[in-house]
Amino acid sequence: MSQDQGAPSPKSILKVSLLESLIPVVVLISLLGLSVYLYGDDAQGGATQMSLLISGGVALLIGWKNNHQWRDIEKAISHGVGNTVNALLILLMVGSLIGSWILSGTVPAMIYYGLQVINPDFFYVTACILCAVTAISIGSSWSTAGTVGVGLIGISAGLGMSPEITAGAIISGAYFGDKMSPLSDTTNLAPAVADTDLFSHIRHMVWTTFPAITLSLILYLIIGLSGEGSVAEINIQGRLDLLDQNFNIGLHLLIPMAVVFYMAFKKMPAFPTIMIGSLVGGIFAVIFQQEAILRFIAADQATVINMFDGVWRALFGGFVSDTGNAELDGLLTRGGMSSMMSTIWLMICAITFGSIIENLGMLKRLVDSIIHLAQSTGSLILTTALTCIGVNILAADQYISIVLPGRMYRLEFKRRNLAAKNLSRVLEDSGTVTSVLIPWNTCGAFMAGTLGVATFAYMPYCFFNILSPMVTVLYGYLNFKIEKQDVSDVAMAE
Repeated sequence: MSQDQGAPSPKSILKVSLLESLIPVVVLISLLGLSVYLYGDDAQGGATQMSLLISGGVALLIGWKNNHQWRDIEKAISHGVGNTVNALLILLMVGSLIGSWILSGTVPAMIYYGLQVINPDFFYVTACILCAVTAISIGSSWSTAGTVGVGLIGISAGLGMSPEITAGAIISGAYFGDKMSPLSDTTNLAPAVADTDLFSHIRHMVWTTFPAITLSLILYLIIGLSGEGSVAEINIQGRLDLLDQNFNIGLHLLIPMAVVFYMAFKKMPAFPTIMIGSLVGGIFAVIFQQEAILRFIAADQATVINMFDGVWRALFGGFVSDTGNAELDGLLTRGGMSSMMSTIWLMICAITFGSIIENLGMLKRLVDSIIHLAQSTGSLILTTALTCIGVNILAADQYISIVLPGRMYRLEFKRRNLAAKNLSRVLEDSGTVTSVLIPWNTCGAFMAGTLGVATFAYMPYCFFNILSPMVTVLYGYLNFKIEKQDVSDVAMAE
């Protein structure tokens, strides 16, 4: 994403007042609170989207009062939504991948073998570690959740574990790996914005990231050993038998996942990687799951047309399971591009609101109003962290939460003789990891749509994402591992 996304002009920044900037925010918070009160987890089905659009409309009225032209605001919205097209396409492809991987037997195979090898007592901590290793290897929290994460959600249901805690463990591990991987886009973006180098940034993050993930793993271990989130005793063998009866299970069905991992490791773009993974899943379905396809489309003969029909339906409409077991059917009836449309609607509305308030200068006006409060190093880091979180909430985009605060605080960090890697670390500790905790943020919407667990439901269990900003702020107030600028850096800044 370009670093000049929706940047407000100096003219617009001067015109907007602090009170005017606060009005759309107060309206948004009020409407979001009301939508959650009225609809609970179903708020993302339309109420949240309307809250964002109405709040954007309020901002537009203020903009028109200040003589802003609609064509300029429209360009900002188009620019903002245009920059999310890649994310929207990835989301559609993830829907197709889930549908084709269930039909191909890839997800059922992951569940089948996972039920046999994973100890329920250590399930949450195992899920977190597995996702962390995967994300470090491929540099993508989204790809990790869309592949390994989907399988782990299935395994958790088979073991009678909590899907909310499982989603939290998946996300914690995925974002730890994403942060620490040199292949990650945000891990490259943060040091670029802060004006430091990649590996200095990663080494500096170790001091805050590893304590946060260690505490998270301890919490997942305690929850697992205490039996929290588990239900009554589960007939695991019965579920294994049902999977065996409805799919031709075998280790070879994990090949589509290996293909996706290999392409991601080779730094292939996410969209073609996931698309190819979906198509490979469709091919495997035709080769190995012809009986499942016939049951799926209610046909009798394995003709070419029927095979094509089954795969096509799974790609755009998702797979519908009919094993006779309600819980297993609910688990395997998922996927398809159509399943992601509500999430895409949410993302478009969120980016529209964020683009409006950024173009009108409201976002920068809010940030500028609090900079003067940061007198000490600790308060500067706290202010930066809160700004990242606030931008994640208001602009609904992970990249803007890194770019905008990075641009705005870079000179302040230099003025206080603080090394740029301190800023880049705060941007990742507070911007990257908290994006997934907000339902209308692109990351929160993606994870909810992919894992099938509402954002507010999994949020309390994303321990790593919650602890990371806390640790970085604590370090700031303790002045622990806060590096000063090198002499060479000071000379360059001058």
